[in-house]
Amino acid sequence: MEKKKIFLILLILGTAFWGISFSVTKLAIGHSSSSTFLFYRFSAATMVLSVIFFKRIKALSLKAIKTGVELAIPLTAGIYLQTLGIKYSSASQCAFVAGMCVVIIPMMKILFYRSFPPLKVWIAAAIALAGLFIISIKNDFTVNIGDLYTIAGSFAFAFYLIKVEKHSGREDIVSTVVPMFAACALITFCLALTDSNANWMPQNNEFWIGIVFCSLFSTAYMYTISNVAQRYISAERVSIIYLFEPVFGAIAAFFILGEELSWRLVLGGSLIFGAMLISELKYPRWSLFKKQCLIIWSGIVFKLMVCHFSIAVSICLISTSLFIG
Repeated sequence: MEKKKIFLILLILGTAFWGISFSVTKLAIGHSSSSTFLFYRFSAATMVLSVIFFKRIKALSLKAIKTGVELAIPLTAGIYLQTLGIKYSSASQCAFVAGMCVVIIPMMKILFYRSFPPLKVWIAAAIALAGLFIISIKNDFTVNIGDLYTIAGSFAFAFYLIKVEKHSGREDIVSTVVPMFAACALITFCLALTDSNANWMPQNNEFWIGIVFCSLFSTAYMYTISNVAQRYISAERVSIIYLFEPVFGAIAAFFILGEELSWRLVLGGSLIFGAMLISELKYPRWSLFKKQCLIIWSGIVFKLMVCHFSIAVSICLISTSLFIG
C-alpha cells in the first residue's frame, strides 16, 4: 500500500480521536480551568513523545528547536481558542465550526503565499462548507461566543497547517514534534499562571481521564501523524480529511453527552465524505475536460457578443481564470 494511502487511513483514525476529544474535553473542563487542562495535556504528550523519539532528542539541532517553537505558537493559539469554544458551546457545534479550517487554508495561501490550489480542491471545499452549513447552522442562525472562539481558533490552526506543509518539504519535521509540544506546554503554563480560576489539582476524575485521552490520542498520536503525513498530502487535502472530525464529534457527543443526532448530521456528513473523495481522486481526463468546457464557454461568449460586448468580456475573464492554466 502506498504511503499516501496509509497516512490517509491513519489521519481518518486520528480525526475519530479528535472528534471524541470534544466531548471528553467538555466533561474535563466543566468545573476546571482550560489553561491548566491544556498545560497538563501538552506536558503529558511531551513526556510520552520524549520516550518514543529518545534517539532523535539526543541529536536535536538548534534549527529543529526553532521550528518547533515557531509551530507551537499557532498550534497553542488554535487549541486554546477552540477549548474556550467548547466551554461556551455544545461539543458537536464546536466540532462543526472548527471545520471552517478547510475553507480558510486556500484563502490564506492566496493572501500570504499567492499559491492557488487546483480547481478540484476549491470544489471540494465548497461542498464541504455546504455540509458544515447544513450540520451546524440552526433555524434561528444563532452565533454564540463559543462559536466565535472556535472560528478564531480555526484561523490559527489553518496557519499552523500551512507552516507544517512549508517546513515538511525542506526538513525532518518529526524532529520538531517534541520541541513543539514542550513549547506548547510552556506557553499554556504561562497562561495558567495568569488565570485567576486555575486549579492545579482538580478532584474530579473526568479531568484526569481527559488528560490521559487527549495527551495520548488526540495530541501525541494525531499531531505526529499529521505532521509526517503532510510530506505526502497537501494542507488543503489534510484539512478536508479533518472534516471527518465533526462527524465523529457529533456521534461521540450523542453517546457521551446525550446531544442531538439529527438528519443534518447524516446529510452534512455525506457531503463532507463526497468532498474528501473529490479532493483525493485523480482525474486523468481533467485537461480534456477543461478544453471541452472552454469550447462550450467560447460558443456562449460568441453568442453573447452579438447581444452585449461588456457581458462577453466579463465571461471571458471568468472562463479564462477557471479553465486555463
